[in-house]
Amino acid sequence: MRIVFELESEDVARFRIALARAHAAVVDLDECDVLAGAKQALDALPLATAPAFVRRRLGEVQGLIAMLEDEAWVLPAHLRALILPALAYLGDPEDLIPDHLVGIGLFDDAIMLELLLIEERPILQAYADFCAFRASLPPACDSDQRRANAAALARRRGDLLERLRPVDPLAG
Repeated sequence: MRIVFELESEDVARFRIALARAHAAVVDLDECDVLAGAKQALDALPLATAPAFVRRRLGEVQGLIAMLEDEAWVLPAHLRALILPALAYLGDPEDLIPDHLVGIGLFDDAIMLELLLIEERPILQAYADFCAFRASLPPACDSDQRRANAAALARRRGDLLERLRPVDPLAG
């Protein structure tokens, strides 16, 4: 069954307020604390009773965490700052609908994640491309191959991150 709904401007405003609170929380927290809070929230959330669409959105959080923790990817700070509020929101016990409410408690988390993931899809796609490229590299059996792989990864990462830079329409 497919159910589609529209968020009215007042509904979106509630999510923007909640996101602003998450942005404010991130400013005062260390990134490692945000990641730890998101992991703890994933472990504690009642996922077994959550609808499948909620579980899918929350599953994408694991991808966000992996991306931020991937030492080979090294996402720039300004892009990391776009992702951390989503993780902070997930760990916020005072989000719009209390998470302990069976069946609907994670609904707001899924909506917030969907709204944020729409904006972050290019980052996630770039990371997926990076991971696929890394997996395609030959095994590093010696130091020469390790250096070659590291250089290839650095070039690929640079190319992918360059794609993520906003284009200035006024630039010549």
